[in-house]
Formats: sequence, structure tokens, C-alpha cells
Amino acid sequence: MYNMPTSPASQGVQGTQGLQGHPQRWIVLGVICLAQLTVLLDNTVLNVAIPSLTRELDASTADIQWMINAYSLVQSGLLLTAGSAADRYGRKKMLIAGLVLFGVGSLVAGLAQSTGQLIAARAGMGVGGALLITTTLAVVMQIFAPEEQPKAIGIWAAVNALGFATGPLLGGFMLNHFWWGAIFLINIPVAALALVAAVALVPESKNPRGDRPDLLGALLSTIGMAALVYAIISGPAHGWTSGRVLLTGAVAIVVLAAFAYWENRVPYPMLDLYFFRDRRFTGAVTGVVLITFGMAGSLFLLTQHLQFVLGYGPLEAGVRTAPLALAIVALNFSGLAAKWTKRLGAPVSIGLGMVLMSAGLVSIASLAPAGYTGTLVGLLLIGAGAAIANPAMAHAIMSAIPPEKAGVGAGINGTLGEFGNGLGVAVLGAVLSSRFAAVSLPVGLAAATSAEERRRVTDSFAAGLEASQLVGAVAVLVGGLLAAALLWRAERADSEVVVAQ
Repeated sequence: MYNMPTSPASQGVQGTQGLQGHPQRWIVLGVICLAQLTVLLDNTVLNVAIPSLTRELDASTADIQWMINAYSLVQSGLLLTAGSAADRYGRKKMLIAGLVLFGVGSLVAGLAQSTGQLIAARAGMGVGGALLITTTLAVVMQIFAPEEQPKAIGIWAAVNALGFATGPLLGGFMLNHFWWGAIFLINIPVAALALVAAVALVPESKNPRGDRPDLLGALLSTIGMAALVYAIISGPAHGWTSGRVLLTGAVAIVVLAAFAYWENRVPYPMLDLYFFRDRRFTGAVTGVVLITFGMAGSLFLLTQHLQFVLGYGPLEAGVRTAPLALAIVALNFSGLAAKWTKRLGAPVSIGLGMVLMSAGLVSIASLAPAGYTGTLVGLLLIGAGAAIANPAMAHAIMSAIPPEKAGVGAGINGTLGEFGNGLGVAVLGAVLSSRFAAVSLPVGLAAATSAEERRRVTDSFAAGLEASQLVGAVAVLVGGLLAAALLWRAERADSEVVVAQ
């Protein structure tokens, strides 16, 4: 068993064998990325199947919302708990369990005969997804030596981008040739291959202390995070002052406050709140929330711009957003982003990356109305910035946490990402709504009675998109500067301690 020592001397490294890393670490990384890809594809592939599901399952708007939300709510609510379970019971065991649950859920979803069955299957897939997201990053931290971790995390992050980009493309291809259930059944051979490889190749690692399970903490974090994410994603559809949103938001605040109170007093906390006293950790956390806030919201609006304003179909719009992911893949798989990070240091890398991303969003806001060229420039800038900043922030979070808590660290990283994604879509969508009075652009165009009125509707929508993109750009820029400043202060404090010793 490949358990990592946790003595003080080993906190910065990973044991005698870990000085050079696991002998099959790059092969294992490939297995991990394959497992991660199954989850990422499912995050985006369902969106292109909405018309088919509406037609063939007679799904209502509420059914469609729950098909999407059941997966994200369960996954986001369980990330911390899944990470804690991986640390306690073994990351390999939880990786295998996640693949099995995700594969079985995909089978049930693909063969579902009703909306209720599909919603239940999606919830089961969310459980598997939470286990996979937390265990993959935790295993990366365990099998690679510290000097190789930035490159390995960069490849892991590149696979995230690849899954984001190829999900809609794969979904569009499958729907053009098969029935809607095929978008779920395609997960099964991928999950099966990853399962066999994980059993054969991935080393086991866990926290050897064997702390008692924090059952109350797990329950509170799951309820609190699920309620918080539900309130955020319900706000745009039901209104921020609706009873549903206010009630679930209040539940989230109360339960998460109780979670923090409990974790601060229990002798075996699932989430040690002491982590937040580390400037390195706090800076990276701030960056993750704001980078995902700006990115997710802006890209959500960009797809609408490509389809509604520039007139591209769903599949063509997906192809035209691919340069963002391809830039991330190219820079991370080539190792260039990791080299720049090593040369510049984490604070400068994160600051530079998020400045590039902010510039990309400004380019899209200011040049996109003129055509695709400005959008392409913006996408390439965002991709380059994300390739530099994202792995640096993930590494900063994971390196600020003891190795035996790697699963919890991955859960924190994933939870913050989910929170930022939901918040970005909600807030930037609200900015758009404040500038564009119609329910949607198609509704506004349908109500227009002349060419001049249709042009005014389109111009209003484009202006709302521009304002939203600029808000996202400001959020990313502020996040980058703040994260860089906190990380720089943490590094300077660490160097002063070393000099004093």
C-alpha cells in the first residue's frame, strides 16, 4: 500500500519513495485524467440534448431544470464529504467507487423511460462525480514529487478544459446519429476502461491517523452547500426575492454557520478551519472563486451571443468556443505553463494569468459585436491566462494543506469552483437582465413588429452582454490582484521565518 507518512519532516515531501514520485506516476496520471474526463463531459453534454428530452420524454421546463440541477446539487453538496471519506478510507477505494457509481448511473440514465428515472439517475451520477473530482486531484498530489506537481496539475487542469470543450461537440455528434440516451451510454466504456486501469495501476493512499468520521460535519456541509447552490441557480429563474430563493438561502446560511461552529470545536474536524489562517490558502481560495465567477458567467453569456446575435447553431457555437480549451491544453500538455510558473513564482503567475483572462473578457465585450475575430482573440487570451493561473491556484491550495488531508483539499477546490460557477452565471445573468427587458432574445425578437424594432432588440441584448462581460472582467482582475498579493505576502512571511531560524 502506497500510504504517505505524515511526520512533520514529511509535510513538504511525500516520503522516501515520494522524493522521486511513484514509479508509474505518468501512467497513473493518464488513468486519473480518463476518470476525470467522464465527469467533465457530463457537466456540459446534457445541454445540447434538451430539445430531444423535451420532445421524447415529454419533459416540462421544471423537469429539464431538475435533470440538470440534480447532478450539480448532489455533486457540489458532497464534495467536502467525498474528500474526507477518501482521506479516511482510501483514495483508490473512493476512486473505484466513484467510477462504479458513475457508470451505473449512466446506464440507468441512458435507459430511462421517464423524467423521474432520469432525474434519479443523474443524482446517482452526482455522487460518483463528487468522489471522482476529489480523489483524482488528491492522488495527483500523492504520487508526484513537489517539483513535478505543477506540471501534473497543469495536465489535470487541461483535461478539465478539454472536457468542457468537447462535451457539447460530443453531445451534438451523438444526437445527430443516435437517440438521446446515447449521450449517457457513451460514458460506460470510458468508465469501465478507467475502472480496470485504476484497479491495476493506481496506488492506495490514505490518512494513516484514522480519525473518527465527522458524521455531523458531513451532514451539515452537504445540506448547507446543496442549499446554497440551489439558491444561487434558482435566483435568475424565480427571482432573488422569491420565497423559494430566500428560504433556501436562509437555510444555507444557518446550516453553514452551524457547520463552521461545529468544525471549530470537534477534535476530529472534517474541515480544519485553521487552513484559512494561511495566507497562501486564503489567496488561492479567493482566486478560485473570482476566476470561476468571471469565467463561468461570461462564457455562459458568450454562447448566447454566438447563437442569438451572430446566428450560429449550437454545434457551430461549440466549435467556435473550442479555441479557449485548445489554448489551455496546448500550454499545459507542452509544459510551457508549468515552466513559466516555476520561473515567475505562484503570485506573479496567478496575477499574470488573471490579467490575461480579464483582457480576454474585455476583448469579447468590446469587439465581439463586430464579428467573430474579436471573440477569437478574447478566447485565446482567456485560455492562455487560465492555463497559467488555474494550475498555480490549485497547487497553492493543495500545498497549503497537509498531505494526509489531500482529499479535503481537493473537495475545497471543487466546492469553491462550483460556488463560483453558479454565482457567476446568476450575477452576470442578472446584469444582462437589468439591461435587456425581454425574457430572452428569441421572445423579444418574436414580439418585434418591424426590422427597426428587431434591430433595437438585438442592440439592447448586445449592450447587456457587453456590460455583463465587463463585470466578469473586473471580477477576474480583482481576484487575480488580490490572490497574488496574499500569496506574495505569505511567501515573504515564510522567507522571513526561514531567515530568522
